Amino acid sequence: MPNRVLIADDDRAIRESLARALELEGYDVVAAADGVEALTRARRDSFHALVVDVMMPHVDGLAVCRVLRAEGDRTPVLMLTARVETPDRVAGLDAGADDYLPKPFELDELLARLRALVRRATLASAGDGLEQAEAVLQIAELRVDPTARCAWWADAELQLTRTEFDLLELMVRNAGIVLDHSTIYRRIWGYDFGPDSKNLAVYIGYLRRKLADAGAPHVIHTVRGVGYTVRRP
Repeated sequence: MPNRVLIADDDRAIRESLARALELEGYDVVAAADGVEALTRARRDSFHALVVDVMMPHVDGLAVCRVLRAEGDRTPVLMLTARVETPDRVAGLDAGADDYLPKPFELDELLARLRALVRRATLASAGDGLEQAEAVLQIAELRVDPTARCAWWADAELQLTRTEFDLLELMVRNAGIVLDHSTIYRRIWGYDFGPDSKNLAVYIGYLRRKLADAGAPHVIHTVRGVGYTVRRP
C-alpha cells in the first residue's frame, strides 16, 4: 500500500504541483485548499503524513496542527512557511509540527524530509508492539526512554515533537561524542542539507529552551564549525 499524504495549501499552483510530484514518487495524495478542509479530511481519513502551509484563510496551518495535537492525532506534520525568521519557525514547532520547510524550497529537500518523517513514524509504530523494552538512556538527571518515546529532566517530562525526540535520543546515545552537522542531518532527516541550512540550529535551540524550562543546566554543547554534543553538567 502506498503512503498516504495530505497536502494543505491555498495556493492552487503549489498544491497541484506538489500533488503531481508526490504521486510520481508513489504517494497516494489528498489535497485541501484551506485549513477547514484540511481538518475535515485529517479527522475523517488516515494519513502517513501531512504537508501543511502556514498561511491559509479561515484556519491557518498553525491552528490545524494545534487542533489535531489537542485531539491526540500524532500524524507527522511538515509545515511549509514563507516566514523565515526563527520566531516564526519556533511557532510552528510550538504548534506541534514535526518539521518545517521555508518557501521557496527545492522539491528534493521536501521529498527527503517527507521520507524521513514517514520512516520514523513507521519505525515508532512498529516499536510500539515490541515485547522487550529498550533500556532507558540517562546522563545526569536527563532520562530518555526510546520505547515510550518520552524524555524527562528529573521529574519534569519534556514535551517534544517527533523530530526533537529523535535528535535528543541520538545525542544522548552518543554522549561525549561530537556529532558533526552532516551526520546529524543524515541520521535524523535522511538527507544532508548542506552548510547553509539553519534547520539543525533551530532544533538545537528549541531543545535547549525546553531543557532550561524544565530546570536543566547546560547539557547540549556547540563545537563551533563541527557540530553538537551532550555532556554531563
